[in-house]
Amino acid sequence: MEVPRLDHALNSPTSPCEEVIKNLSLEAIQLCDRDGNSFMMTFIFYPGFQDNNNSRYISYSRNKSQDSGIAEMEELPVPHNIRISNITCDSFKISWEMDSKSKDRITHYFIDLNKKENKNSNKFKHKDVPTKLVAKAVPLPMTVRGHWFLSPRTEYTVAVQTASKQVDGDYVVSEWSEIIEFCTADYSKVHLTQLLEKAEVIAGRMLKFSVFYRNQHKEYFDYIREHHGNAMQPSVKDNSGSHGSPISGKLEGIFFSCSTEFNTGKPPQDSPYGRYRFEIAAEKLFNPNTNLYFGDFYCMYTAYHYVILVIAPVGSPGDEFCKQRLPQLNSQDNKFLTCREEDGMLVYHHAQDVILEVIYTDPVDLSLGTVAEITGHQLMSLSTANAKKDPSCKTCNISVGR
Repeated sequence: MEVPRLDHALNSPTSPCEEVIKNLSLEAIQLCDRDGNSFMMTFIFYPGFQDNNNSRYISYSRNKSQDSGIAEMEELPVPHNIRISNITCDSFKISWEMDSKSKDRITHYFIDLNKKENKNSNKFKHKDVPTKLVAKAVPLPMTVRGHWFLSPRTEYTVAVQTASKQVDGDYVVSEWSEIIEFCTADYSKVHLTQLLEKAEVIAGRMLKFSVFYRNQHKEYFDYIREHHGNAMQPSVKDNSGSHGSPISGKLEGIFFSCSTEFNTGKPPQDSPYGRYRFEIAAEKLFNPNTNLYFGDFYCMYTAYHYVILVIAPVGSPGDEFCKQRLPQLNSQDNKFLTCREEDGMLVYHHAQDVILEVIYTDPVDLSLGTVAEITGHQLMSLSTANAKKDPSCKTCNISVGR
């Protein structure tokens, strides 16, 4: 691993980094060239410095007049026609074209990677720091991988610069390339399986239940009767839970609960979602003609942990969506929600120590159950609508983007 010498830049009277060298931190990430050979890339943070535009900055400025410690040579080719491919939630491949002139002088690539501004970003998360990556010149494309600076389903900008390391440790650099944008992917089944395994650890023992239920305001049920022929319709899931969950903003379904009170075995009388409750026998939604999938595992800066499960009728559009993206569970044998036949009857159990949110992917007619007012309170503080996952929780996070 080689780290560029910054002493000339840092000692320069015009260097913006002179006062923040004590905050310098170096990290290394593993990269692969196109033949699968591993090598190391180093990225450099200056977490304390801000430029005149009040944005965090790192030593490799785009403004040539500010590059006082890095030599410049026009002969080095400027990367162009940058291509991003093989994008995952925490990696991507990058390649570009270059003129052949002085190409053999190139020893390193500088990659400027920045997260695009998002006004809806998680306000509890630390402010993101732009990342400058330094890589040895290897055959392209090369893979950039690093969960500590790449998050799933997130838009980034990237630009590239070629460099030639000199005998004194300084770098001759080219102009920066054009800036391009790309978006990282959702969690894959592999990542969701890691979440699943972490959720299994804390699921606890299984409790018996007999009904699924859904709380809403009275106006909701009136609207369903008047405008949808008495049938609750699937809607697109919100962005609550893990940022990389492939069901957020994509899967259509109806949320149900099945948790019961420990002492009564019945649904709790309190709810964060409304004072009117639709109850339906468990076998009407969950039976041998449905498939069960694991969707997510998260918390909201509290001790409560939530598991999202998806029930989809076999062969339905929801079932096809989940087959491609989510780990399927054995309906008779898993740690969260089971349906087993005992003495000719279907018997149901749910996990005690996690709060289950069950998404059913087809319409549900109100005539299949009952609607009644609950006697408890509407606990708005427990609502998970658009809730953001705690990225620091060690119980429900995995070692990829949060």
